[in-house]
Amino acid sequence: MEKNKIAIGIILGSTREGRVSPQVGEWFYSLAKKRTDATFEIVDIKDYNLPLLGTSSDKEGIKQWNAKLASLDGFVFVTAEYNHSITASLKNALDLAKDAWNNKAAGIVSYGSAYGARAAEHLRGILGELQIADVRTQVLLSLFTDFDEAGKFKPMALHESNVNSMLDQLTKWSIALKTIR
Repeated sequence: MEKNKIAIGIILGSTREGRVSPQVGEWFYSLAKKRTDATFEIVDIKDYNLPLLGTSSDKEGIKQWNAKLASLDGFVFVTAEYNHSITASLKNALDLAKDAWNNKAAGIVSYGSAYGARAAEHLRGILGELQIADVRTQVLLSLFTDFDEAGKFKPMALHESNVNSMLDQLTKWSIALKTIR
């Protein structure tokens, strides 16, 4: 990370086979990395092999996960909507860290049949409990208009302005909250 720049992690919130979060995350990253006010990286929950909360004595993946989160100043959560909520893997990953989340900011990119809006709203409540300040602007993607029949991500151009608006808010909040950590 460049000195004096904040670091933002783009958290891929799905681990299932056939997931589309890597496509969405790569698209978001391609837009974010054009900016000069922060550094960005994709952080894939799947890479940490996290156990379900309370089911394993193996803590290595959890330690690595917490170390990665601690190195970041803010987050963008890429989440699918499953049954009106976030994925189980994202909820588990959120629960497996505590202090590493505190006093940081986050933005939300959601997708689903109803743009992932219900998952985003559910996620906001969880973020509040973890002392993560979520920004107002979010990126909402539709399975019907932003993906083709084969599940390939083809976002509409109009989303780019929401990405930049969200990142404007997220970088400002991340900078401000860094002063109290």
